[in-house]
Amino acid sequence: MTGSEEDHNAELTASPQSEKKCRGEKRVSFPPDEEIVSGFAERKDLLRNVDSITLKEIIASYKQSCEKHQVEPKPKLLEQLQTITDLHSRVRCLDLKGERLDYQACESLEGLLKLLQYEFLNLQEAELDENGASALFDMISYYESATHLNISCNKRIGSLGWRSLSCLIQQSSCLWRLDACNIPVLEYPAQAMSRALQSSRLAVLHFEKTCVSGRPLFTLVSALKLNTALQELYLADNDLNSFQDSMQLGDLLKYNHTLRVLDLSNNLISDTGLEDICEGLKVQKTGLRKLVLWNNLLTFKGMTHLARALPSVASLETLNLGQNILQNKGIQRLKDALIVNRSLLQLGLASTKITCEGAVALAEFIAESPRIQRLDVRKNLIRAGGLMALSLALQINRSLIRVDLDKTVKKEKEEFLVETQKTVLQEIWKNCMRNAAAAKHRMTSSAHSDQG
Repeated sequence: MTGSEEDHNAELTASPQSEKKCRGEKRVSFPPDEEIVSGFAERKDLLRNVDSITLKEIIASYKQSCEKHQVEPKPKLLEQLQTITDLHSRVRCLDLKGERLDYQACESLEGLLKLLQYEFLNLQEAELDENGASALFDMISYYESATHLNISCNKRIGSLGWRSLSCLIQQSSCLWRLDACNIPVLEYPAQAMSRALQSSRLAVLHFEKTCVSGRPLFTLVSALKLNTALQELYLADNDLNSFQDSMQLGDLLKYNHTLRVLDLSNNLISDTGLEDICEGLKVQKTGLRKLVLWNNLLTFKGMTHLARALPSVASLETLNLGQNILQNKGIQRLKDALIVNRSLLQLGLASTKITCEGAVALAEFIAESPRIQRLDVRKNLIRAGGLMALSLALQINRSLIRVDLDKTVKKEKEEFLVETQKTVLQEIWKNCMRNAAAAKHRMTSSAHSDQG
């Protein structure tokens, strides 16, 4: 029997009295000052001394990591590494779209991410699973790997993945844009994102096709009401309805005055929902600059609500109402409000079922507006009469530099009117070019004046 075993047996057979004695003799002591941990290790310099590392060493590090995790190096990734010419700053892009990244493949990427940082990291359609997504998002957070991250079409990232993504968004000091499209954002993901958005630096969020209608939208909006960092929010193709969803969006605009872009394309807002959104729009004095309502079941009736809001909106510069059946009645209802509004620079009315009558109403607005710069009226039945009205308005207007019209002329009852369309289209183009040249001259003169 060894000495250690004997000592152990002696301990077991010791009397209660000797045990008490031993306990009574215990003392608390501290190590010398030089051995006490009195601080913590600072996080290592993530950028490292790039002068001391070569591209060959970076590739070798990635391959070694792949060997460690028993996966084959990604040929697509190796090809992209070979094209890198500057190791002193962020690499423009790491494109892994469509590359299957299971857990081991994700782990192997640490050999690369610990040495290189990227502007854009594309993980779209990478078939990320829960563990792989969690590990990869943790790496991206720790190494500050990307300023723009795309995780779209990864539908199996699970609760662990969403939790790690939430931490990434909260902790990253460089991530400014996240694309998370075509991923079901149900109750838990919405809660995770809500926590993240309360304190993130994220400026752009793409949430198209994420099923956020209903309670998930309510959860997100609750956080965004207090958020002062997010500037662009894209919620297209989410079946957002004209009831609770529109009320939430209206509340968002009432309380958030730092959001600059709100894209609601291809939803179900309708005229009823537009009324709620316009209630929030009325109080936007210095915030929202771009509102996209493309294809939302709007009609001329909803333009009454918008007409009430536009005169008081001082920040809105772009309004896109395309792919809605506004008809001439809708333009007539908007005309006076458009004239009173002094902030609008771009107006989108493509495919809104307007004809020459609607074009005449728009011409009245153009003639009065000192700021409008772009008008999109493509895919509308505007013939010679409407084009002539627009051309006459452009002879007065000095701000409009682009009018989007169909390139092919419309059928007319009289042949000479077809030729008139061609001539007037040329006149519209020339007047826009004149305004553009004048605007460029003003900018140049202003720059010279500032330099002086």
